[in-house]
Amino acid sequence: MKIAICSDSHDNEINITKFLHYCNKEEIETMLHCGDWCAPSIFEIFRENFHGKIHGVFGNVHADAETMYKMAKKYNVSLVEDKLEIEIAGLSFFITHYPDVAKEVAEKKDNYDIIFYGHNHKPWMEKVNKTFLVNPGTLAGLFQKATFAVYDTEKKTMDLKLLEQL
Repeated sequence: MKIAICSDSHDNEINITKFLHYCNKEEIETMLHCGDWCAPSIFEIFRENFHGKIHGVFGNVHADAETMYKMAKKYNVSLVEDKLEIEIAGLSFFITHYPDVAKEVAEKKDNYDIIFYGHNHKPWMEKVNKTFLVNPGTLAGLFQKATFAVYDTEKKTMDLKLLEQL
């Protein structure tokens, strides 16, 4: 199974649509979003263009929590404020928006296979103890080139994708 991981989409509809087209073409079944969706209406674009499971966290740039939850529920997006624990294909994942939270969790606990985070828009991967810390970068392409990651649960491989090369 392939999982697409993105962050910091910041309402960039062109990049989001291109990313979702890639996800469908590659038969991605699950998407993890590490926050900063921005406008709650953006959930409509994600859902209209991707029919797999979508899980994510708020981030620090968004409308009020009540509206975010309401729109996420309307478009069948699993959304929590900032700390999401999820198991997929026998692997344990932790999703947050903040690098410092990701690092702190990795240093204190060894019970996640991968921790995903965003916020600083810089693609990054490192190993802390037995856990991989991964930032897929910014889907919006703000301050960095637009990137996202794809994790293959069978091959246990992580690929960083540069949106402009799709």
